[in-house]
Amino acid sequence: MTPQSVLNSFVFWSAWIIIPLIVEIVPSFASVIVLARRRFRDRKPAPDPSLWPEVSLIVPVYNSAETLEACLASIATGTYPAEQLRVFLVDNGSTDNSFEVFGRCQDRFPSLRMQWLSADQGKSKALNMALYNAEGKYIVNIDSDGVLEPNALMNLVRKFENHPETNCMTGAVLTRPPEIETTPTHGLHLLRRLEFVEYAQAFLAGRSYSSELNAIYTLSGAFSAFRKSAILKSHMYTTDTVSEDTDLTFQMRYIQHERVEMCDDAIFFVSPISGMNELYTQRQRWQRGTLEVARLFPQSELKLRRAFTDINVYTLVFDHTFAFPRLIWYVALLFLMAMNVSAQIILFSVLMIFALYVVESYLYFLCVLVLLRMDPPLRRFYLRQWWVVALLPFYNTLVFFFRVAGIINSVNTSAAWHTRDLAEEWSAFRHAFKATLDSGKDAYQRVYGFFNTSAQTSQAKGDES
Repeated sequence: MTPQSVLNSFVFWSAWIIIPLIVEIVPSFASVIVLARRRFRDRKPAPDPSLWPEVSLIVPVYNSAETLEACLASIATGTYPAEQLRVFLVDNGSTDNSFEVFGRCQDRFPSLRMQWLSADQGKSKALNMALYNAEGKYIVNIDSDGVLEPNALMNLVRKFENHPETNCMTGAVLTRPPEIETTPTHGLHLLRRLEFVEYAQAFLAGRSYSSELNAIYTLSGAFSAFRKSAILKSHMYTTDTVSEDTDLTFQMRYIQHERVEMCDDAIFFVSPISGMNELYTQRQRWQRGTLEVARLFPQSELKLRRAFTDINVYTLVFDHTFAFPRLIWYVALLFLMAMNVSAQIILFSVLMIFALYVVESYLYFLCVLVLLRMDPPLRRFYLRQWWVVALLPFYNTLVFFFRVAGIINSVNTSAAWHTRDLAEEWSAFRHAFKATLDSGKDAYQRVYGFFNTSAQTSQAKGDES
């Protein structure tokens, strides 16, 4: 082999094999080791506190009539003592009958103290209003479109009480298995299964591993908890981004220098995705929020050279879905032919990369199975998704491109909770493409007409002479 061919081979295989090994496969093996150590360390149950402290739950409400009663029922019927709970429902200008549902729940759950707060000022200001009114030792935020696992609050508070140095914590967010099982169409059923596996691996494996390294990027807005004494020292929730939960996490990490912990046995169930349109808008919103929060904090804290020492910089670089190495692979496809790489080698390389992703997915699959021993029915449901795990790399690739679209759209549009869905984007693209074709056709006709007229004029002058 010539030196040039050796160099080409080295560059090629470095981009296609070494980077994913370093960035993804090796950390997945490391996470198995760390999570096994965590499980061994926590095998002895933590003791209950002598007195369960008061907890304030903040539930933002916006046109939540269809889901609010189930959410409140999960709080009222949970194992945490009802007399130690106070629920603040913060309405952000609902136009449906959410308030009537609240009134019905007051009659249905008389032992649960609930208070309705009206704040038509945006979600962030509504959350801050509830924080000022809360009196509990701990503040727990949950969304109104989900339900708590019966032991979730008790497990969360038990961990707080046994770790007095911990001031902020996130729980695990999973999609609801019963709703997945009753999905009417096969395509949506598969999409929801993939989403369930994605959430399970992201929270129960990914964030549990990150928690051990103090490397959790964001406290989930759907289910997060704080000591009141800590969160009131922060700037609280901001209106400058659609990802107020990520902004608050940055505050805790950079301003108050707090650890962000994961409570993997505190689970909050949300409804599965309604379809590809919702998945598209959801991931774009998350991407936009990531970029907005990064701009809100001093750039001196987010230097690229800190990518391997600061979890926030690392996540921005690798974009939650390892966008950096994946982008190398996709862009490399455009240049491989120019390097005289055969189509067979390219195909083999792509298959090898996805095989490595599958291996990684199954490693996390095993981690999640261990962590779900606390909930045998949920564990059995997850185990039945063993075949879906092999499809997860393709799902993650699709999500990656949705997030790239979020980057592009965030450049030209202002922050907003509601964005165009996939169907609307496709319609806008078709209209823009048609307009481009029409303008090109008009330009061609003008140029053609100009030269044709010039030719006719020249011909006429020649005839006259």
